[in-house]
Amino acid sequence: MSQLRTGSLLISQPFLGDPNFERSVVLLCRHEDDDGAFGLTLNRLSNLRLGDVLELPGPTDSVVATLPLHLGGPVEPDTLHYLHRSPNLPDALPLGDGVYWGGDFRQLLTLVETGVLPPTDIRLYAGYSGWTAGQLREEVRENVWIVHPNAAGKVFTLDNDAFWQAILREKGGRYRMLSNYPVDPRLN
Repeated sequence: MSQLRTGSLLISQPFLGDPNFERSVVLLCRHEDDDGAFGLTLNRLSNLRLGDVLELPGPTDSVVATLPLHLGGPVEPDTLHYLHRSPNLPDALPLGDGVYWGGDFRQLLTLVETGVLPPTDIRLYAGYSGWTAGQLREEVRENVWIVHPNAAGKVFTLDNDAFWQAILREKGGRYRMLSNYPVDPRLN
């Protein structure tokens, strides 16, 4: 359980059966037993752009307005969260490997719009994944999640569509075999 900390990836087991987390990879942004845990599902891209959900100044085809929106999890889907690679953004929280969570949103958008921060260095999420105090620890004990510690940097290196499979293959060993587990074994 010592691997369960901020900046770890939670990789769902292939036979999980929960449509909210089937073949998902969650970045743990906060882990505190008393308050529960908070994370963002990394590999669920929506068909929406930032300009579809927020009223933004400027043209609707601006770099900021066209930033893709991911589904961070089933909790409070009307909230916006973001990961980025801007170490000097006020109020941003470091997650490890040069990845930050939150911070001054207006300044972040300005950095993207002016080209200081490439659009590839920001990920936007609607909603989040959350656990009550002790819930995540129990789910890990029950083998619901495979923990990949200190892996926040993977956020910006793997393709959304193949993220789950690629991270399992990268872990190697028995996890490599799990990466090929069929979505529905009855159809195998």
